[in-house]
Amino acid sequence: MEIREHVSALRDAGLRLAEAAALAGPDAPVPTCPGWRVRDLLGHTGGVHRWAAAHVAAARAEPFTDGEQAQFFTAPGDDGLLDWFRAGHAALVRTLEEADPSVTCWTFLRAPTPLAFWARRQAHETTVHRIDAESAAAGVLPPGAPGGTVPGRTAPGGAGGGAPVDPALAADGVDELFDGFLARRRGRLVADPPVSLAVRATDRPTAWTIRVEPGGRTITPGAHDADCVVSGPAAGLYLLLWNRADAEGLDVRGDRDVLALWREKAAITWS
Repeated sequence: MEIREHVSALRDAGLRLAEAAALAGPDAPVPTCPGWRVRDLLGHTGGVHRWAAAHVAAARAEPFTDGEQAQFFTAPGDDGLLDWFRAGHAALVRTLEEADPSVTCWTFLRAPTPLAFWARRQAHETTVHRIDAESAAAGVLPPGAPGGTVPGRTAPGGAGGGAPVDPALAADGVDELFDGFLARRRGRLVADPPVSLAVRATDRPTAWTIRVEPGGRTITPGAHDADCVVSGPAAGLYLLLWNRADAEGLDVRGDRDVLALWREKAAITWS
């Protein structure tokens, strides 16, 4: 995907997130983020938007310290929270649209350029949290997610109540996870004896195989022979791998214990 496509996805996801949050209300629980309420979701995502925009706008070469970044996460009370989120989202979109394509600043995943990194990362950050907000508004988990409903709420338009993730964006998010996050993580994802997992999108040319060993893991593009193979629509893989749904609706073949190991130790969680 191009930078402009990621920025467009970011814009759309943020608008949908705000709409869902307004419908749910700040005190509504977020089924996909156990322990969170909508105010927590808005405070987190609005802070991340400001934090990301600041790196690009200032062409900052180093990450903010914990003390420095606290300013971005200082959210107002419930009455002003939604407007605060919307302002931060709009500022991030504007910053990315107006930035010099050659801007240099700190990043934490591989990307063609820093601007490409931030546009992609914030598109997926916001899309995943859009799903969270819509689960809160509907009071249910997305299709295939473990758990149940929130008493007193129904799902408009079906379970989850939100728009599906675009297949191209979902496939891009799977790629970012394997070629970005998993390529840099060390220590947690180990197995003895070694195991392997392959994932394959059936509607996009996206597939990855990961072999997990006592000393770490090896990641290879393409779906190769593996102990467990998961295939299905890119959107379903996206929800599974970002820990927003289980494997319902996906084709899982082989040793399901391998998938359980993945979800326990490799999947990116809400926290």
